[in-house]
Amino acid sequence: MRPLRCCRRRGAIVGTVTLCLAAGWALQTPGGVSLTVPQPNINATVAQNILLSVEYFCRGIATVEWKHVSSWGTTKIVEWKSGNYINVSTVYKDRVNTFENGSIQLLNVGMRDAGYYFVTVTEEYGTNSYGTIVLNVYVSAILICFMWLCNKSLHLFRKRTHKLTASTTEEIELETIEC
Repeated sequence: MRPLRCCRRRGAIVGTVTLCLAAGWALQTPGGVSLTVPQPNINATVAQNILLSVEYFCRGIATVEWKHVSSWGTTKIVEWKSGNYINVSTVYKDRVNTFENGSIQLLNVGMRDAGYYFVTVTEEYGTNSYGTIVLNVYVSAILICFMWLCNKSLHLFRKRTHKLTASTTEEIELETIEC
């Protein structure tokens, strides 16, 4: 005996509807976080302000945490929960700004700021997403020239001060002898 065509068609329709309902249920269940790092490598010069840009999406409330890893060790920079608290480490207290999309801005970067920056976004249901940004910090040529000029000026100033001290001493000795 041959199965009826209408039963096959109904089975396919029921299967398709079941699949669609399951997919819809999976999309509505809480959980899941996505994180995008548009610029994973950043070059900066000393004293520049830089933006460590990320963007995350999650269904629940997220906690964002930034850490800096370099040859000097690992430092927690900042942690915050969307709309609640912001906990900034004392080392970065006056040097960091936070943004709702998960990005941070570092003010007045120095050579010690070079290294790896790790961001972790944790959704309230426990799902994590990670991102990494590499920051290279360079000394500008203008700054090097300025430092050289300051060094030379200081050196010349010290020589003149030394000569002045020697001549003043001779004058004082000459005045003392005349009396």
